[in-house]
Amino acid sequence: MKTLLSHRILALGLMLAAGVLPVPQAAIAQLQVDTLGGPSANATGNQKALDQLFREGRKLTNSGNIAGAIAVYQQAAQLDQRNPKIYSGIAYLQANQGNFAAAVNSYQQALALEPNNAEFLYGLGYSYAGIGRYNEALNAYQRAVTFNPRHENANLAIGVLLARQGKYNEALTTYRKVASFAPQSFKAQELQGTALIQMKRPFEAFTPLQEAARLEPRQAIVRVHIGTAWLQLRDYAKAMRSFDKAMELEPRNPAIFLQSAKALEVANYLAEAMQFYQRAIALQPRSAAAQAGVGDIYFKQQNYSSAVNLYRTALSYDPNLADAQLGLGKALKALGRKQEAIQALQQARTLLGRDTDPGDRAQEVETLLKELKK
Repeated sequence: MKTLLSHRILALGLMLAAGVLPVPQAAIAQLQVDTLGGPSANATGNQKALDQLFREGRKLTNSGNIAGAIAVYQQAAQLDQRNPKIYSGIAYLQANQGNFAAAVNSYQQALALEPNNAEFLYGLGYSYAGIGRYNEALNAYQRAVTFNPRHENANLAIGVLLARQGKYNEALTTYRKVASFAPQSFKAQELQGTALIQMKRPFEAFTPLQEAARLEPRQAIVRVHIGTAWLQLRDYAKAMRSFDKAMELEPRNPAIFLQSAKALEVANYLAEAMQFYQRAIALQPRSAAAQAGVGDIYFKQQNYSSAVNLYRTALSYDPNLADAQLGLGKALKALGRKQEAIQALQQARTLLGRDTDPGDRAQEVETLLKELKK
């Protein structure tokens, strides 16, 4: 079972591993005139109009007018309703806008016409993950590798979602499989290391992490993972050298400071963690995760009033941040503000109810509410 803080670290690690789950780049090619210019059999009479729409859509896409491009490609889909690449191209653009629900629908339209297309299934999985429907995402990725067993990103995405469920052994096996057929895959090496860290096997984590650093020497996040492994081995000096190297590589990346802060907080180096959270906030003032992290440290230091303020600031930036809502409830309870605590914890319960992997947090909320209602 995952503790609250380890759950936060895992969630952040998955966020930083999001490079594993990019919007399918194959969809870009699907928006090219040459690719989309071949109509399906029932659209031959519309070839001239389609060519014009494809040219206009590509121009709008290249100029950054994504909404306009979507509208144009939707017109093309009306003229050629049997062309799955039009629907997948629309889905790509919708996902690029963050409109994942719409992208799911568009990928499903593409798959209705071409059900065995691994790229479409990968895009569907990516879009499901974008709206938090991780079980459906996992299913789509698994279907993708059925049709293309060596689909690197789909396999890695499966591993990420297995890790999210706490199935680290299965995730590790998946990452190693990718490394066997894609030995130059930086992500396959990095994610092996993060899985081993989650399994509390830091010595073993060094090998894939060092290989990841060799493959991509400018990737700061690998240095953060190496530092985290050193913290598990209680070697603070080597950990800090790794974190410093990460910040030297990417001094303007708030996520690097945030991940380092989380690792230091777990190891109970609260002063150092506070400094890194504050540096993350300096780079990204509206970072809800960093504000909540400072709140966590104030809570541990029994500075409950400051913790309440920081959790509320975090929630003003991200009202759906369940961890901040739970922290707020705990801090209010510690201050004896019973009704406010109950309200905060009830909201945390609602938010966690939407999470497919709440870990121990849901039970913690119920325990706290029971204590408050005595």
